[in-house]
Amino acid sequence: MTASEALEPGPREITIDGVRQRYHVAGTGPVCVVHSGGPGIAWEYLRMPALEAKLTTIYVEPIGTGQSGRLPVHPHGYTFDRYARFLHGLIAHLDVPKVYLLGHSHGGLVAQRYALTYPGRLAGMILYSSAPTGGPELFAEATRNIEAFARRHEGRPEAADILKTWASIGGIADDAGFTAVMRQLLPAYFADYWGRESEFASLRTDMQAFHVISGPAPFDDRNDLASITTPTLVSTGRHDFICGLRWAQALFEGIPGSKLNVLDHSGHMGHLEEPEIFAEAVTNFVQQTA
Repeated sequence: MTASEALEPGPREITIDGVRQRYHVAGTGPVCVVHSGGPGIAWEYLRMPALEAKLTTIYVEPIGTGQSGRLPVHPHGYTFDRYARFLHGLIAHLDVPKVYLLGHSHGGLVAQRYALTYPGRLAGMILYSSAPTGGPELFAEATRNIEAFARRHEGRPEAADILKTWASIGGIADDAGFTAVMRQLLPAYFADYWGRESEFASLRTDMQAFHVISGPAPFDDRNDLASITTPTLVSTGRHDFICGLRWAQALFEGIPGSKLNVLDHSGHMGHLEEPEIFAEAVTNFVQQTA
């Protein structure tokens, strides 16, 4: 496959380390590789037409999900280093001198690892609703926030069910259970899901099958952020319960020269809740760093 063919619109796939890596090309303009959240979550929720109008977006279908391959030890072995290596293989395949990398949620953690492992390879990085650490501290903060979410919506029985589902998340054992849990939790990922349910309900009903993947061991990259030299935009929703302002501020303060963008009317899904504002912040960042 030639470099030009690698960037033709539509689904594409290559093989990295003997594993099928599928990706999807859309839009026009500077190249931005997009790594979705998870681990184990299908990429389709992150489709961003407003961004595609300005950038050539390369949506990664992470290994272990969708039509990408699984590791021989599936559901184990999906470390940040491995995801970063697959990103590096894909970026090399695209054969573009410098690309932008946008990572959402868990994808932002992968992006950080990529920037630390391959310094100088990126034109810029967008850490979108992400965090510099994972494990008990992140989970405890998210639990406090989801408890506050339930209190704000205490007149709604579904809010209490969401709180119970969150408490049981550690017991997920199979793909069907993971998908059911994510459908149940989805309203908490938005600033005002029920006020805009007509817009977002289809996302819930159309969720692709998710795949149980063992997450990496708890980690903390906060002491390494100062060594990131990649121009960075940090973006989060003001009402994001899992990767909100506390973690965005830590990334912003830790990465030299980074910029911070807060979406005032968004939760974890700013690209759906405030798509034009989110896309404008990203494209302005790209223009300023090109």
